[in-house]
Amino acid sequence: MPENQARTRAPSRLRFAILVFLGVYPLVSILQAIILPLTDGWPLLMRNLVFVPVMVGCMVWGVIPFIQTRLRHLL
Repeated sequence: MPENQARTRAPSRLRFAILVFLGVYPLVSILQAIILPLTDGWPLLMRNLVFVPVMVGCMVWGVIPFIQTRLRHLL
């Protein structure tokens, strides 16, 4: 490896998992507080059909990019 190249270490999967958990836990709690009252009385599979896409969208376009950009120094 040439001397002028900076060595970069691979991000820690454990730290990434912890940061994802810290982002997902409050997100799930907030989404449940909003979505579950609106879907009261619906079968579980129908509730999940609403909840899961919203959760995945928040993860893909919110939590994960935030961790990878603004919290990269913690990985």
